[in-house]
Formats: sequence, C-alpha cells, structure tokens
Amino acid sequence: MNFRGVYDKLLRTYGPQGWWPVTEDSGPEYFPGDYSHPKNSRETWEIMVGAILTQNTSWKNVERALENLISEDCLDIKCMSTIANDRLADLVRPAGYYNQKASRLKDLANYFLDVWNGNFDLFFDRPVDEVRAELIDLKGIGRETADSIILYAGKKPIFIVDVYTRRIFQRLGLISGDEDYDRIRKLVESEFSSFSLEGRRKIFNEFHALLVRHAKEHCRKKPVCDGCPLRAECSQKA
Repeated sequence: MNFRGVYDKLLRTYGPQGWWPVTEDSGPEYFPGDYSHPKNSRETWEIMVGAILTQNTSWKNVERALENLISEDCLDIKCMSTIANDRLADLVRPAGYYNQKASRLKDLANYFLDVWNGNFDLFFDRPVDEVRAELIDLKGIGRETADSIILYAGKKPIFIVDVYTRRIFQRLGLISGDEDYDRIRKLVESEFSSFSLEGRRKIFNEFHALLVRHAKEHCRKKPVCDGCPLRAECSQKA
C-alpha cells in the first residue's frame, strides 16, 4: 500500500471530515465536503488562531477557548492586538499554556496588522515556500503550525505531518519513523503531484483530518485493531 491507497481507504471508511471548523451562530461547525472555507478574513483569522491554540492540546479545549474569545467579541485581529495580555491569557486558558499562547497570538496579530495591514489575501498570494518561511520565522510557529495555517487558512496545497501521521505511516511500513518532517511531507506530496493545485488542496485537507480521525479511533498508542480498515497492511496488528 502507498500513501494514496491509505487516503482512499480512509476516505471510503470515514467520509469527508469537514476540517477546519469555523464558528457560526451556534459555535464551531464542520462542513464536510465543503472546501470553500475560509470565506472571509474573519474565518481566516479564526483558523490561524485555532492553529496556535491547538498546540499541545485537544481540539475540545481549543473550542472552549474560542467560545471565550467569541463571548468577549475578541475573536478579531484588532481586539487581539489591543487587549491586555493577562486578559487574553485568561480567555484562552482552556487551551493550556495560556500565557505563552496569548503572547504568540498577540505577536501574530501585531505582525499581520503592522506588516500586512491585516490583508491576508495579499500575504497568502505568494509562493508557498515564501509564505511558509515567513511564518516559521515568527516566534512560536513551527513547521506543523505553519503548514496548518497555509493549508486551512491560506487554502494552499501542503501536507501536514503530525504525531498521528508518523505513527500510522510507520506502522504501515511507509516510513521508518525517524525521517525529517519535510522528508515525510514531500514523500506524500509526490504521490499526488498529478492532481491540480485545487485537487491537492482538497486531498491534503481531508488526508490530515482522516489520519487524526483514524488515530483516535484505531491507531492509538495502544492500537485498537478490531474493525481497523488498515489492519491487513499494519505491522502491529493484534
């Protein structure tokens, strides 16, 4: 089995996941099969905020933090730039590492307002490598966070590598597990190079979400093999 085979099987098993969720009137909502989000600068900024908040925590905790920001009418780049650090930290407390994340969010807001005048379209309308390098240069943004922002907020095709990706691909024998982040990313991207830019964006959007879903349902640290759609190909099947 190759990476494309993994993607196809997971998509058949779980269906479209609707990532990245964006808030509507009732709170964060998922839109499976709808790849039009983000539709405006508010949604773009919300996804970027979520990408910072989700570092080292669960998405449920991120949703609680987002709800706090919404209740204070501060899921907004200008508010996040001007709000007091301690107040912002208190709002994002459910996501953990709240002082650190508040500082990173404020720095990110100030950067985009000062350097890009809050124009996300202008920022993302450049080669992916250029956008990525600029994001990684910002304090607190590593490759995984930068790639999440590029894919989900910038709507550019790039594959995200996280701990779930490494675990699943290693158990399937597709990687050894100790490869560099970008080595894994490029290996996956190469198998989908024949698709259009938009086609790859949609695939990488789903692939990341599907791997997270599969890791939570079956490919845990202690695997749950019963019912696993990849069991036949897995080296650690029970």
